[in-house]
Order: sequence, then structure tokens, then C-alpha cells
Amino acid sequence: MAQIVAADAGLEKAADCLESGQLVAMPTETVYGLAGDATNGVAVAKIFETKGRPQFNPLIAHVSSIEMAKQYAHFDPLSLKLADAFWPGPLTLVLDLAGGSAIHPLVTAGLETVAIRMPSGFGRALVEKLGRPIAAPSANSSGKISPTTARAVNEDLGARLPLIIDAGATPVGVESTIVKVENGVPVLLRPGGLAAEEIERVAGIPLMRRGGSAVEAPGMMKSHYAPNAALRLNAAEVGEDEALLAFGTEIVVGSDRALAVRNLSESGDLAQAAANLFSYMRELDASGASMIAVTPVPMHGLGEAINDRLARAAAPRNE
Repeated sequence: MAQIVAADAGLEKAADCLESGQLVAMPTETVYGLAGDATNGVAVAKIFETKGRPQFNPLIAHVSSIEMAKQYAHFDPLSLKLADAFWPGPLTLVLDLAGGSAIHPLVTAGLETVAIRMPSGFGRALVEKLGRPIAAPSANSSGKISPTTARAVNEDLGARLPLIIDAGATPVGVESTIVKVENGVPVLLRPGGLAAEEIERVAGIPLMRRGGSAVEAPGMMKSHYAPNAALRLNAAEVGEDEALLAFGTEIVVGSDRALAVRNLSESGDLAQAAANLFSYMRELDASGASMIAVTPVPMHGLGEAINDRLARAAAPRNE
């Protein structure tokens, strides 16, 4: 069973665990991550084993500085501009691997690119303490709801971990936005905690969206972030034995008979909605409902990331 330690007292203990090849659940500003030394193949393999994650699904390598990132990956001019603007923060860049990069091939799933992010807060401090990149997908069983509290991590993976660092609820609440620059054009691979409009403002050109099913970066599998209950999107009413995930002030027909109700943001604040998304999905799942009705969420700003997570949670399961 995992030991749960407060973030302000857990840095040394967490670094010792990683140094010895063990895993640690650590808080970041996005969600809690399942952290292992990204240069240690045994530790990275433990991440896949603990999550039950397919090994063709790559991981994000977390760094503490742009200088550290440059030891493992090549930056094109636009990627460097984005890193300067948004790191530390909820932006992951997919970059070409540097020659002789010590990041283990399991992290990149055999690709010639690597996904890199500089987190803020405890995550960055832990990377700096270790002195090497940390691979850290969300600290949950593969395909399930990402955790935004230490308690959620413990309920899912606590029996399989030695240590969980507790820093309270994560402020962003959804995973990072993932961008790959191709021929000078930024391509959005996964919407996330940094709005596309902010990236376009710095880049000076529109983000390209690309369809297709190829897994180029973490979080691109069609079925992901799923509760046990099924999700019904763009719901205008609530059926019998359903729970309700609402947004805004609009009254939903049948909401009085819902088994449980959570409103992502009654005021229509998309940042608040993103921060509440995974914890509210988890709470509604615990109501015993077999179906969660979800009302529409706008597609602008962080709404793009929220709708992406909802669509993946509602997709047919990879059983």
C-alpha cells in the first residue's frame, strides 16, 4: 500500500524512490502523474505494467529546463518560441530525438520523436532533484479517468505504488496540450490545458488540426479517460437511472430525477469546468448510474480540450 506524503515534505523521499527505479505518483498542475526515471528501461516498463497501458502508446518526458530538454531533443525555431512562452506550463512539444538521447525507447514507443513538457511546481522540482527527465503519464489505470487528487490515485493504484505525493487538487484539471511543428506549421495533436488560441497568438499562425488514427503522441487513443458508466453526449434531457453532468445555467429536462448531478461550472467558466471535469466524472460514476448524460460544452478556448476528453470517454471501449 502506498505511503501518502504531503508535497512540502516529500521531495527527498520521491527522488530516492525514482533513483532506485521505483515509481512515484506526483502532482503536476494538470493531473497527477505516474512518475519513473525516463532513462531507466525497467522503471519505464513498470509504468506500462502498473497502468496496464499499451506499449505502442508513448509517454511524455518531463524536464526542469529548456537546457535539459535540449540534451534529449532538437528544437526547431517555432517550438523553441513556444517553449519560451509557455514553459513551465501545460504545453507538451513533440520534437525530434537528439542523437544519442538517453531517454529509453519505451518512452517514445519506438518513434523518432519524443514528447517533452516542463511542468510547474512539485513536478519540476522533482525532475531538477533527480537530474534526469521523468516519464509521467496520468496516474490511473489505462483508459480510465485521470486523477486530479492524491485520493483518486490511491483508490485506483495505491496497492501497486510505494509513494503518493499529495499537493491537493490540481489547478488545471486536464492534461497538457500537445503540439508538433511540421515544416514550420504548428499541428495540434491533443487539445489540453493550454487553449489553442493562446498558442496561435504566440505562433502568429493558425494551428493545424489533423484527423487520422495514428498514435503520434500520448492521449491519442480513441477510447480513453473513461468511467465505468457509459457517456451520452449533447444531452437535452435526463433518462431514468441516469446521472447528469451539466454546464452553465440552462435547466435540463428530467434533471430532478437524475441519480446524481454535477455542474462543471454554473457560471459558464471553462477554466473552472476543466478543473472539475475528471473529479465530477468520478463522482457521478460512483452514483451507480449506468449512463451519464452530458450537456453541451462550447468548443472555444478550453472547451476544445473538455470536449476531446468527453468524446474519448464516450467512445466504444477497447475491451
